[in-house]
Order: sequence, then C-alpha cells, then structure tokens
Amino acid sequence: MPEPTLDLTGWTCPAPLRETPRIVMGHGGGGALSAELVQQIFAPAFGGDILAQLGDSAALTLGGLRLAFSTDSYVVRPLFFPGGSIGDLAVNGTVNDLAMSGARAAYLSCGFILEEGVDMPVLARVAEAMGAAARAARVEVATGDTKVVEAGHGDGIYLNTAGIGLIPAGVDLRPQRVVPGDVVIVSGDIGVHGVAIMSVREGLEFGVEIESDCAALGGLVETMLAVTPDLHALRDPTRGGLAAALNEIAAASGTGIALQERAVPIPPTVANACAILGLDPMYVANEGKLVAFVPRAHADAVLDAMRAHPLGAGAAIIGEAVEAHPGMVVAHTSLGGTRVVDLPVGEQLPRIC
Repeated sequence: MPEPTLDLTGWTCPAPLRETPRIVMGHGGGGALSAELVQQIFAPAFGGDILAQLGDSAALTLGGLRLAFSTDSYVVRPLFFPGGSIGDLAVNGTVNDLAMSGARAAYLSCGFILEEGVDMPVLARVAEAMGAAARAARVEVATGDTKVVEAGHGDGIYLNTAGIGLIPAGVDLRPQRVVPGDVVIVSGDIGVHGVAIMSVREGLEFGVEIESDCAALGGLVETMLAVTPDLHALRDPTRGGLAAALNEIAAASGTGIALQERAVPIPPTVANACAILGLDPMYVANEGKLVAFVPRAHADAVLDAMRAHPLGAGAAIIGEAVEAHPGMVVAHTSLGGTRVVDLPVGEQLPRIC
C-alpha cells in the first residue's frame, strides 16, 4: 500500500522558508531573508568595498570631499496614516539614512511610480507633504522622474528618493568601529510607527490613536556630534525594528550586545497592542528613532544632549557592547533570565515604509 502524500500547494507559512526559489514578502522585511538577498544576489553581482560595508548610506570620497549617498523606496500602505504619509516617509527616511553617517542631507532626488487611475488630489497631497517635509529638514528636492504603470499593476503611488550630504571632518560612523564597552543608547519609544500603520490598515482600535514617529533626525545627530565627533555607530531601526538594527551591528563589529530589557522604552499603547496581536515590540518598525553606540567616556554627556533635543527627549541607555557571545544580541529580562534577540526571518508587518 503506497504511503500517503500531502498536497502542500495551497499552504502558506507566516515565516517563509529560508530556501525559496522565488521572492516572498519576507525578503523586504529587513531581517534574515533581506540580508541573504543582499549577500547572495546583490553583493556578488555588484561587488565593491563600499557596498560591502552595508551601511544605511555609503560614505564616499569625491573631489577631496567626504559625501554620504543613500537611496530608498517607499511602498507603504495606506498612503496616509496618523502622523504622516508616504511623502513624509520618503523625505525623512533618506535624510535619516544620511544622518546615520553623520551627514547633513543637502539634496534629494525623487522618483514617482504612479498607477493609472490615481486621483490627482491624492497625488497633490503626497507632493505637498514631501515639499513640507523637505523644507522642515532643510533639504532640497533637486531632481526627479515620473513613471505610470497600467491600472492593476501598482498600488497607487510608490516613491523612491536618493540623497547626498557632506560628512563633517573627524566623523567616522560605521558598525565596524563598535568595540566592547560601548554604551547603547536609543533616542526614544520604539515600535510606534509599525503599530500606527497597522492600526489604520487593519481598522484596529486600541482606545487611543497611535501616531507614527516619522521625523527627520539630522538635527538630533548634529546635537550629538557637537558633544563629541567620536561616536562609533548610528542606525535608524526601521524595517525589522530595533532587533534587526542591533543584530546587523553585532554581526558587522564582531561584538556581542547585552541589553537590559526593562530599560528599552516601549510606550504602554505599543506594548498593549503588541501583546494583543502576539508581536514583539523589538521587531516593530520605527521611522523617527535612532540607536547609537557611544564610547563610555562620552555616554552621559551624549545622553544629556539628546534629552535636551525634542526628538531625543525620551532617550535611554539600554545596554552595551560586550566581548561575550560575539555577533549575538541578548536581553536580560526583568525576571533575571536571558533571551536571545535574534534577527527576524520574515516580516511581522509588511508594507510599513
């Protein structure tokens, strides 16, 4: 009698298998699948020492100047959400990527990919939001492009922005500079953006409206660098959340990272929403927060300066880089235990930026 077989063609898995012959949503989630896509497909195809650093932006030397250069695409759904829109994200996200290299953004490009049938007033709202965000961040949209795809072949509006900025003399921000003893500081409450997007997308109500933390962080970074240019690394924990950002830095630096879980600032609204939905706030996206690795000698002064800035008022020390468990992030819990904070495989919340 032949053994029974299972037909798996209709099955789905919330955490996609690592070995997959086709792109799945998790490849865009900022976790392990995203990293494998870059390491196995893009990095070998493109090569180059600068790309190999895999920073939020590339630090370049051109004509005697040190430049930061970055690009990002935005496919968020819905286009408008509490606290922002796809237009705000497109400006602030690229400004922030440049800021993580210590650069003040100077110029942006903008590419619009529009689906046939989009209402003109909707497009105008997005463009106006971009313009307002650019003015607030003191950056100029200097060039752009527009493409239109047939109805049913897009999702309204997709955006791409690229940006350049100058890196000040004496500033060298990259994960490879992180060493044991560095203090880990986060600039404020985590998980807010992802929960805000989810609440409006899925029609969920948590008793209060949760607004995205979408903001341009260039001014906050300038405030930190004014204390000392010797910050070691900065990262804005967007896709994959704080957990993904910390794992990327641990892997690149070859250090371990030890967190005090109770020190991580998680607002009650986010904690409650995540508890209801079975999500971990450490993996939920942010769009107006940064995590910094600071030499211990400067940590208190940098923390004070961050707290004096509107975008760093909730800054907190959450851990340190350590010699133990290199390449791994662990969290010491309030119960006295320890848990591994691993790189996410798939994606808890797709289409959040």
